[in-house]
Amino acid sequence: HHEVTIECVGQPNRGTGYLVGIQELDAVVRTHVLPLLQAFCAGSEPITPADAVRRMAEAAAPAMPAQATLRSLMWSPGPFVTYSWRTEMPTFAIVSESFEFSAAHRLHCPELSDEENRRTFGKCNHPSGHGHNYRIAVAARVPTGAGSGAFGIGSMEAIVMRTVIDRFDHKHLNLDCAEFATLNPSVENIAMVCHGLLAPELATTGVEIDHVTVWETEKTSATYPVR
Repeated sequence: HHEVTIECVGQPNRGTGYLVGIQELDAVVRTHVLPLLQAFCAGSEPITPADAVRRMAEAAAPAMPAQATLRSLMWSPGPFVTYSWRTEMPTFAIVSESFEFSAAHRLHCPELSDEENRRTFGKCNHPSGHGHNYRIAVAARVPTGAGSGAFGIGSMEAIVMRTVIDRFDHKHLNLDCAEFATLNPSVENIAMVCHGLLAPELATTGVEIDHVTVWETEKTSATYPVR
């Protein structure tokens, strides 16, 4: 099951309030994008997924209605992996994959009094801690075009597993992980720490980390750095 999402920008019509009709965007994808996606999936030509999403965007851009400009195109070949292209980075694709780990933590600042900690963090300040099923999405910038090489999902998975999942899964972040010995393990700080751990590891494969998003719950997440 594949999904293609396109994002466009422009000035809405003053009368209708529309920027562009959904049916027009649907026609662009079905006419100009899906044939390329079908050819890629059929293996009719050797191409990396990063190059595929760039080519899909390049096919969609000139076919957009006059009042709308393509800003990004995202292709999801499954529920955990996405490839995206943005106008501000035309020679790169963003490859993102989601992972999960379970961990306990306690939100507590030693410089605050017990009452201030309880007031600030509520139940999250319970002395024994509490747990979450965290979800983390790691996005990397992958060069496209001739001579750019291929960055496989297998490489992403291996790096994230040994760098983040093996380190934090089924651990008490405050007590078991040196990264949070003195750093409060808020979802914001977890995203920042994961970014710092992953950046040099991904760099060894020739790609640059773009951002990391960590979900503490379905309603609460943090992204580092700001996108």
